[in-house]
Amino acid sequence: MAIIKIENLTFSYQSSYDTIFENVNFQIDTDWKLGFIGRNGRGKTTFLNLLQGKYEYGGNIVSSVKFDYFPYHVRDKNALTEDVLSEVCPTAEEWQLMRELSLLDVNYDVLYRPFNTLSNGEQTKVLLAALFLNEGRFLLIDEPTNHLDAQARELLSAYLRKKKSFILVSHDRHFLDGCVDHILSINRANIEVQSGNFSSFMTNFKRQQEYERRQNSRLQTDIERLQESARRTAGWADIVEASKIGAGDKGYVGHKSAKMMKRAKVVEARRQKEIEQKSKLLKNIEVESSLKISPQIYRSERLAYFSDVAPFYDGKSVCSPVTFEIKRGERIVLEGKNGSGKSSLLKLLCGQQIEHSGTIDIGSNLIISYVPQDTSHLLGTLANFAVLHGIDESLFKTILRKMGFDRKQFEKDMSEFSDGQKKKALIAKSLCEKAHLYVWDEPLNFIDIYSRIQIEDLLDEFQPTMIFVEHDKAFRDKIATSIVKL
Repeated sequence: MAIIKIENLTFSYQSSYDTIFENVNFQIDTDWKLGFIGRNGRGKTTFLNLLQGKYEYGGNIVSSVKFDYFPYHVRDKNALTEDVLSEVCPTAEEWQLMRELSLLDVNYDVLYRPFNTLSNGEQTKVLLAALFLNEGRFLLIDEPTNHLDAQARELLSAYLRKKKSFILVSHDRHFLDGCVDHILSINRANIEVQSGNFSSFMTNFKRQQEYERRQNSRLQTDIERLQESARRTAGWADIVEASKIGAGDKGYVGHKSAKMMKRAKVVEARRQKEIEQKSKLLKNIEVESSLKISPQIYRSERLAYFSDVAPFYDGKSVCSPVTFEIKRGERIVLEGKNGSGKSSLLKLLCGQQIEHSGTIDIGSNLIISYVPQDTSHLLGTLANFAVLHGIDESLFKTILRKMGFDRKQFEKDMSEFSDGQKKKALIAKSLCEKAHLYVWDEPLNFIDIYSRIQIEDLLDEFQPTMIFVEHDKAFRDKIATSIVKL
């Protein structure tokens, strides 16, 4: 066991005037399993880079352990997986690698295949297995679930539950609950550590916010009352002081005036104390403003029908043929392993040309709003993006503000956004569109927990017709009305 101490940590990027961290203090035990959460763009990856010594900073980071980082940069992806992993953990024996891979349900024959032939999920698993074999290291794991399907997430969560000595950045609540024993949270005003899983953290966090809201309301009332009392007392003192002119007993009147002034100062001192107490509240409130959507009602109950449809690549089907229909008011989730054709079915629905068997019957004049999985095409300013897609710029930016964007982001090129911010831009665009059917492909990738809850509440309230792919179990359990398994 060792302690990692963060003392008066202060950091900002040279290209920006905004301070990411300012006089941050906390400490963590290297035996802990830490879940790391916070709004998009608040500095989670930056903090992991600071631990690795990649940037200059103010204050101190005191640690007796070395850090490893995931995702690990593989220099030669054409090399055999066995050779790649020997670079990651040079002292590990082959039997140790095979043991770890078996725990992750990965066949050991992947060791003898070129690394670039492994699926994204397989690459994630083998690299994590190798990194955990480096003894005496503290592992920094940055969003490992983005390329994992629901089943693989369950498996990885169970694997991490048996490990220790790591910080895990993830926005998947169910995944965090299954494998961490502490939560490291980047809040609006500070960074704090709490014992327990995500659910216990969120219960405490909401309780604290509710307490602060009540205290804030009480103090606001007290401050207003004291301000009125101070004005009234000061007014009386002025009247008494003015009455000294021509008074017979000026000593008595002066004494009365001084007494009133003293009372005014006492009231003012109490008011200042209340203001100081109030200033300590609400600094970490995560404002979860309600989002809105304006779905159109399609004239027919059935919007689309898939009959024995299976996408083909290189002449081979990627899944067994599926048959299902999309009815008005339904929210259908497509479920299946990575590579089973989920995204391809959504693209076919949106009119993209993909070889396939079977038939797809799409209702006439059906308006579809599509959120793709890929965000790499996003360039230019938000204003230009709004014009390009014919959406209201003011509404678009208002939605982004509600989802945690700072105004300074509005002037940036979208290529400079974090992955989570890019995804939010695509979702905000969709929320601006009045559509009959919303088609979302892994919309929550990289998006922070607070925004996920906002989106859940939105869809639960407005209940638009949807078909989507998403591996976040908490989101699926709340939103989906039916499942199509591939």
